Amino acid sequence: MKLVFRPLRPGLMDCMGQVLRGSWGSGCWCMYPRLGNAEAQGMGSQARRRAMASVARRRRAPGLLAFDGDQPVGWIAIAPRTEFRRVEASRATPRVDDVDVWVIPCITVRPSARGRGIAVALIRAAVAYAAKHAAPAVEAYPRAGAARTADDNAFFGTEPLFRRAGFRVIRKATGGGSRVRRVTMRCYRGRPS
Repeated sequence: MKLVFRPLRPGLMDCMGQVLRGSWGSGCWCMYPRLGNAEAQGMGSQARRRAMASVARRRRAPGLLAFDGDQPVGWIAIAPRTEFRRVEASRATPRVDDVDVWVIPCITVRPSARGRGIAVALIRAAVAYAAKHAAPAVEAYPRAGAARTADDNAFFGTEPLFRRAGFRVIRKATGGGSRVRRVTMRCYRGRPS
């Protein structure tokens, strides 16, 4: 398998839709982390798709699609933390320091393509994309620990997944009780922290 990673552009929205079909992301279009509560509640699936297509028109893409041949098999969002209002405001993902990090808020691989290393490859490609745009570091806030979870409950990744991609924990788990416990992990310009 030879994967090719392409920045999301408006002409690739149908490919993104193929990756998200049948998953949590089919109604979200990866806009949820970018929106405040009022905006998120007032937007349906088609409005989110249009909003993501608008974001995809910017010079810097909002994420990458992975292709195996001509088939889209994965998606990862990557952008400066300040573009993700929900991440900025969340008690589960507070800032660790004043580094202008980029963030990976979500990642998904088509069910038919899972178990082939595509998620790790997407994370590494996203880190390289961020470095190309002068990001000093990339952060993620995956599920803490190594316990298995349903694939659709892992859209922000798992700690072992990000470890395999070269990230290291920089803040121990937050949350608990009814909330998902999450760790803060970071990778500096493609190097482990």
